Amino acid sequence: MKQVWITTTGGPEKLQLREAPDRQPQGGELRIRVSASGINFADILARKGLYPDAPRLPAVVGYEVSGRVDARGPQADPAWIGKEVFALTRFGGYADTVVVPETQTFPKPARLSFEEAVAIPVNYLTAWQLLVVMGALKPDETVLIHNAGSGVGLAAIDIARHIGATIYGTASARKHRFLKERGLHEAIDYTQLDWRGEVARLTEGRGVELILDPLGGSEWKKSYGALRHTGRLGVFGASTMTESSLPGPLKLLRVGLGMPWFNPVALMNRNRSVFGVNLGHLWHEGLKIETWVKALVDGVNAGWVRPHVDRTFPLAQAGDAHAYIESRKNTGKVVLVP
Repeated sequence: MKQVWITTTGGPEKLQLREAPDRQPQGGELRIRVSASGINFADILARKGLYPDAPRLPAVVGYEVSGRVDARGPQADPAWIGKEVFALTRFGGYADTVVVPETQTFPKPARLSFEEAVAIPVNYLTAWQLLVVMGALKPDETVLIHNAGSGVGLAAIDIARHIGATIYGTASARKHRFLKERGLHEAIDYTQLDWRGEVARLTEGRGVELILDPLGGSEWKKSYGALRHTGRLGVFGASTMTESSLPGPLKLLRVGLGMPWFNPVALMNRNRSVFGVNLGHLWHEGLKIETWVKALVDGVNAGWVRPHVDRTFPLAQAGDAHAYIESRKNTGKVVLVP
């Protein structure tokens, strides 16, 4: 099989395509011949040595794949053989063949391509947890989605649109037309405007009920300040750490120093809440994940879950794909294909 390895910390050139023997599934595992592998910002942080959950380098990263099952372990259901599926991978997804537990594998909806299906495991599950499970967004509420043009951002727009909420989002101006076509009610160009001022204007000073913030550092403090009373801040990343000019892990220092401390008494007095989402720490909650996936697949079949693939890259060009995402050129999912 072919795999893309992060050979050591550094730039996109540290990604290297290598050959390896095919793995044989054991126990309740399935082997999938991969048709598409999803790229997530966590993979980029891992390459830079900034993702604490990543395996020790050199390593193969990647949290999600889609493809066809061609082999099973002795305890796995034989009915999976030949099925088109998508799956969560605990790393190893940058490959043309993976072995994963049966419990992390799901039938691919027929109306989705392999490239579209690979957006479900991380992007849509993260957005579902942020908006529905922990954010408890209601139809009469307003949500602000930072980085609205990302894979998670577009997934969040789909879900918030289905709920019936009012949706604001931050993104560069060139993405605004597309985002409004997807369902965003107001697009804010964070590169030219103070987004907090725009939120205050749009809400007549009240603030919004829910904010999704993958930025980290001092941006979390700004987002917390833009909440309405009874508002919730959902944090799920710290992408601003890549903007620091400090070397290696010292990038974490600037982000860490800028992070706010949320005092329980202050939260009570202001009637606000803060919660965090990290899908990579939910491997032990298989039944929850299965329930969320079912709701999203129902959404696919009903037509309101609409994964958008911005661009595909061959496995051998994984470095180019990383550079493309880091330059913030993508609107939606970027995918690797064998």
